[in-house]
Amino acid sequence: MRLMRKRAALLAAVTGFAACAAPARAAPIQLSCVGEPSQTRLLVTVQNVRSPEGLIAVTVYPDDPSRFLVKHGSLFVERVPAKAPTTRICIYVPGPGTYGVAVYHDADGNHKLNRNGLGLPLEGFGFSNNPTATFGMPRFSEVRLPIDHSNIETRIRLTYP
Repeated sequence: MRLMRKRAALLAAVTGFAACAAPARAAPIQLSCVGEPSQTRLLVTVQNVRSPEGLIAVTVYPDDPSRFLVKHGSLFVERVPAKAPTTRICIYVPGPGTYGVAVYHDADGNHKLNRNGLGLPLEGFGFSNNPTATFGMPRFSEVRLPIDHSNIETRIRLTYP
């Protein structure tokens, strides 16, 4: 039992998900996940956050390419305070399945992804699976993230203009 506690403490220290990774047979702890509570949690590590200003917005899309990056197409958006250089977020998803995740650094906290006159992002952004977005936004097939059980972790690297 002592070895299990040490391993759980080490895992929490390394991943930064102490609130989401409880050791076996431990007393229940207060989870710090965001969203509508469910049995399935997704751990999102947002890398390359340039500053602790503003918010990190995480948008979760269903497994439906016609809804990806479309206004009102997402399942939900959760926002947490930005932490540089890495922001970690534990979010509830409706259940096991396939989702697409888009993230942006809302540096000014206006709850919008600021864009230039051509519609290109002015703030840092990224997607699950870290596809390259050289000539526009990625297709849904590039960002599909299968979640077959709770506590899956995905790492998303922000790209800034």
